[in-house]
Amino acid sequence: MSYFCMNWILLILFTGPTVSGSLVKGKVGQNVTVPCFYSVKRTQDITSMCWGRDSCPVSKCYRTLIWTDGWKVTERYSRRYTLEGNLQMGDVSLTIVNAQEADSGIYCCRVEISGWFNDQTSNHKVVIEKASISTASPHTYTSEQTSAPGTTSKSSTRTWPSVSASEAPQTASGPCLSTSDCLDVTSNLQNVSVSLPSQHYSENGLYIGIGLCAALLAVLILALFLT
Repeated sequence: MSYFCMNWILLILFTGPTVSGSLVKGKVGQNVTVPCFYSVKRTQDITSMCWGRDSCPVSKCYRTLIWTDGWKVTERYSRRYTLEGNLQMGDVSLTIVNAQEADSGIYCCRVEISGWFNDQTSNHKVVIEKASISTASPHTYTSEQTSAPGTTSKSSTRTWPSVSASEAPQTASGPCLSTSDCLDVTSNLQNVSVSLPSQHYSENGLYIGIGLCAALLAVLILALFLT
């Protein structure tokens, strides 16, 4: 019997009481509340409690953050840790003001209840994440107008109008705008192709006539010289 009792005592001392807990997430710069409650049915149920870092030990709190006698806060490590709930109603939730990434970790809430190993303990995991970066809106570029001294300068935003198909410049290689335009271009090409050969033939006849006249003149001079 004594051996069984000794094992039971050692088990409680080394393993501690059974605890419950929760996961609390928050953002950097926000106020994060870690919940903790105990039952208060009458005034005699109001009791002292503490908050600490790391898991709950066998008694008290490691790295104590805050103590209360059940009615008011009696000890506080920093002003960043507050109890904003109704203590007389058993709301002993811890609020971390302006939370930082370094506040992440395990928090112990211990409510001291009279009797051996009757304390209500709970371990809570707190995760503080960086605030998400918002997507920057597109920049609008404005041009400022320099005004005379004593007057207010105005800024204006220019928007270039879109060019319609009818206003776009036409190139010479593009298609004909109408049937008459195509006919005019075709007739001009035909006139050029016909006139060029006739002009070429007239120039050749002129050169032949001059040559014949020169030859006849040379023959006449030679005849006169012989006679």
